[in-house]
Amino acid sequence: MVSQHHPEWTADPSEVDGAAATFARLPRLPEVGRVGTAVLGVPLESGASRRPGARFGPAAVRAASRLLRADDPQPGVQPWPPQPAADAGDIAAPDAERVSAAAGQVLDRAERLIAIGGDHTIVSPLLRAMHQRHGPLALIHFDAHLDTWDTAMATRHTHGVPFRPAIEAGLLDRYCSAHVGSRGSRYDTPELSEDRELGYPTVSAEDIARDGVDRAIDRLRERVGALPIYLSIDIDVLDPAHAPGTASPEPGGLTTRELQLLLRGLGDLPIVGADIIEVSPAHDHAGLTALAAANTGYELLALFARIPR
Repeated sequence: MVSQHHPEWTADPSEVDGAAATFARLPRLPEVGRVGTAVLGVPLESGASRRPGARFGPAAVRAASRLLRADDPQPGVQPWPPQPAADAGDIAAPDAERVSAAAGQVLDRAERLIAIGGDHTIVSPLLRAMHQRHGPLALIHFDAHLDTWDTAMATRHTHGVPFRPAIEAGLLDRYCSAHVGSRGSRYDTPELSEDRELGYPTVSAEDIARDGVDRAIDRLRERVGALPIYLSIDIDVLDPAHAPGTASPEPGGLTTRELQLLLRGLGDLPIVGADIIEVSPAHDHAGLTALAAANTGYELLALFARIPR
C-alpha cells in the first residue's frame, strides 16, 4: 500500500518484527524532514540480459543492513550525525519517468541520494535528476563491465548501455569520468576501443591487483577534477567469491575490502550521489551479496558524513 506521507510513486518499506525494514534501521524520510542523505529503493529490472532477479535487490539489501551498527570504526566518522540520514522507501511500479521524478523529489529534501537497485537501467533516470541540480557530472563507475555499448541485443534499453546515452545527452563529462574494476571476456574486440573513444580511462581489477588500492585512488582523484561526482556501483565489481548473487558474475574481481578502501579514499571529494545495483537474491548464497551491498551503503553514508557541507 502506498503511504500517504510519501510521494505518490513511493511506497514504505515493509515491516519486520513490527518495525519498518528501513536501511540500517534508519528513520523514514517523512519522520525527520530534511536530511543529509536519503536512501531510495528502485526495484526496477527492465534490461537484464542474463540472470534475472535484481528487482528484489532493495528488499534483500535492507534486510542485510539490519546487521549494521551506528558507530563506524573509522576514527572520527559517524555515519548518522551531523548529517542525518533517512530511508525514502521504494519507488512503486517504477519506470524511467517515475525513477527520475521520485529521485528529484527526494533530492528536494536531501543533499545526497543513495539508490539501491534494481539493474543498471535505473542509472540513466537517476543521472537526469542529478544533472537537473548539479549540471554535468563526473562519473566513477565500479563494474566488471564497461556498460558503454551502443546497443545490446538490438536495443539501447539494457543494463549494458546506460553510460553512452548519458554522455551523448550531456549528463556526464566524459573527460572527468572513469571505470573501476573492469575485467572478463568481451563480446568483441571493438568494445574496448569504442569505450576509449568516449573518453573513459579504466582502472581495471588487474591494475588494482598489481599496483594497489592507493595508486588506484590517486588515479581517480586526478581524473575527476572539481566537478560534482556520481558513483555507480554494480555489485559485480566484486569477485563472485564475495558477491555471487548478481546478473553477470566475472571471476577475478575486487575483494570487499578493496572496495571499502577505494571508497574511503574518496572522502573529501564533492560526491553528490550514488547507486548500488544488480543484487539478485535468487542467485545469492548465504546472503553474501546482499551483505556486501549493505556494507557498501554503510561506507557511502560514512563517506558522505566526511564531505564538508
